[in-house]
Amino acid sequence: MKISKKMSFSQLFKQMLPEEICAYGNVFTMVGKDFYVITSGKGDHYNSMIGSGGGFGLLFKKPSAWCTLRTDRYTLELIQKEQTYTLSYFPNEYKGQMLFLGSKTGRDSEKMKETRLIAIQTPSGNMSFKEAGLIIECKLTQITTPGRNDFYSQEAKDYIRDAYKAPNDYRKYVFGEITHVWVKK
Repeated sequence: MKISKKMSFSQLFKQMLPEEICAYGNVFTMVGKDFYVITSGKGDHYNSMIGSGGGFGLLFKKPSAWCTLRTDRYTLELIQKEQTYTLSYFPNEYKGQMLFLGSKTGRDSEKMKETRLIAIQTPSGNMSFKEAGLIIECKLTQITTPGRNDFYSQEAKDYIRDAYKAPNDYRKYVFGEITHVWVKK
């Protein structure tokens, strides 16, 4: 399907249940090998960044997703303010644009206007992109910062030691209830 700027959300996407996410792809590949875009904000004021890692499951008996963000990320500030965000997965042909979204901050640049991806608002008012193949909308449940002593395997301890060299390198674990899932028609 050729995507035009004039196509509406309902023309491009159909809703599915969170339990059906695995029909889109292997969830371990989605969070372990694929990149996705994390977006928060509304209308003309939103920001996106590339994500990698995370997971899906049940938290407080609700379908949930979690991801990790560095504490200095502007998108994290918007997630805390708005308390909603989207996780968007794209076909491989958009990998360059996804990497662009992770290459600089939106705090002091116009990167959202520089991307060739076409922004679209979900029926809930959250932001994503028309080119996405899958959009997962989340309502913020919890943000936590695990400490060095919270990890027990040597592999995890080594990762934390290497990843947390400077204060702004610390990661926040962001948990969100999945409120809607949209897949490309």
